[in-house]
Amino acid sequence: MIRRKGTPQTMKTLPPPTAATAPAGRMSRRQWGLLLVLAGNMLIDALEVSVAVVAVPSIGDDLGLARSSAQWVMTGFALGFGALMLFGTRAVALAGRRRMYLLALLGFAAASLLGAVTGDPAVLIATRFVKGFCAALTAPTGLAILSTAMRAGPERDRAISVYTLFGAGGFTAGLLLSGALTPLSWRWTFAFPAPVVLLLFALCLKLIPADETPEGADRHYDTAGAVTLAGGLLALVYGITALPGHGAGDPRTLGALALAAALLAWFARHERRTPRPLLRTELLARPSMLRSAVGAATLNGSYLGLLFLVSYQTQTLWGWTPWQTALAIVPASAPLAVTALLSGRMVARCGAPRLIALGALPPLAGYVLYLRLPGGADYVTAVLPTMLLVGAGFVLSFAALNMQAVSGIPAAERGEASGVYQTAVQLGAAVMLAGVAALLTAYQPAAGATEEQVLAGYRPALELITAAGALGLLTALTGLGRPRTRTAGPAAAHHLTTAPKGKP
Repeated sequence: MIRRKGTPQTMKTLPPPTAATAPAGRMSRRQWGLLLVLAGNMLIDALEVSVAVVAVPSIGDDLGLARSSAQWVMTGFALGFGALMLFGTRAVALAGRRRMYLLALLGFAAASLLGAVTGDPAVLIATRFVKGFCAALTAPTGLAILSTAMRAGPERDRAISVYTLFGAGGFTAGLLLSGALTPLSWRWTFAFPAPVVLLLFALCLKLIPADETPEGADRHYDTAGAVTLAGGLLALVYGITALPGHGAGDPRTLGALALAAALLAWFARHERRTPRPLLRTELLARPSMLRSAVGAATLNGSYLGLLFLVSYQTQTLWGWTPWQTALAIVPASAPLAVTALLSGRMVARCGAPRLIALGALPPLAGYVLYLRLPGGADYVTAVLPTMLLVGAGFVLSFAALNMQAVSGIPAAERGEASGVYQTAVQLGAAVMLAGVAALLTAYQPAAGATEEQVLAGYRPALELITAAGALGLLTALTGLGRPRTRTAGPAAAHHLTTAPKGKP
């Protein structure tokens, strides 16, 4: 028996924008409206990552945060997105797409406003975590709503292309907006999404159709698994960032790392025993999924770690404005936004494993080039070439990693597989950011140091970033020579929209 949920009797919700509302091959005005609203929110989700990149030094100065603490502004969002992605997918399936999407929009707007006005670093970080969770609810759910509202074929492909384009361009948009707003106040970078999201909420009330869900569905959310995973990862990041200030032997550092190990071990044991786990180990046991998860985690983690470093280098060492820093980083993000719609064709022509291996080479070359910093390299000789090389890596491997992750997986399980993949991507970013920030703090020279001494202090963090890039390349090489697997098809390109560059 099917029942419709999520829409009170008194609310006038327009009928779903189905095939009957427009001639074959054309979308109706309601369908276009739904597409633009969902794509607009996808843009907000994607730019939310990059708005913090340029603003981090200003936030640290204003709130008196060391680099190891300021990184939480970026890490908090990644942890909220990654640690609760699997739980969010389960919540959407059980509580309904419409209801959870609308609640996530309200939560995102409220967290944006609170983060913009608070003077407490802990509250600011908590709002970033909440926004990450809200994005984990809306990014994949928006695509699912589109897939049911549009006819299969050209109509749905066109809608997914628009959605993909908004997601891929969000990172660059966030950089530029943050570069423009941070000189006024870093608080504007967190406040400006709130009115936009509230407007989208009002439109979604009329445009998103009610859900149809089967009665008597198993209501197992696996809250224990979600809380344990999130707690373990938070403890792990805290333990890493505590190393510079307290030392490896300090009880706070050891306690945090021990707690992380215990919670993550309990999570793994719990997921093997619970009837409906959030994370099925069979998915991670698939070689294509495991290679994609490691490859994307190292690509995304090394990239965001580099941007964290560059933001501090350009603004605190070279005295650049946030706008100049944003423009300096754009060469790494813009190429993906420009080529996003061609990525599916590239994968179909060249094959995912080959593109992933080719795409791992340019970022690694860029990181090695950047290691010349202690010799006095500047933007033109080191930063710009590195950004261009990283951008080339994303163009080649971004879509291929997404598509390889779900290759060979039955259509009914691809949503779950995508959630596992995105979790790995975000957690890679969180751990790398914590490691880079900890090394920058540990090797920060005393006041009055020369430029060469400051740049030498960046070297350990750059070596970590380079090691992550090398791991990504080695992982990609293991996929060469294997039988070519069939990708999930054109629709697999939608995964472009759910990752930090929008996210791999």
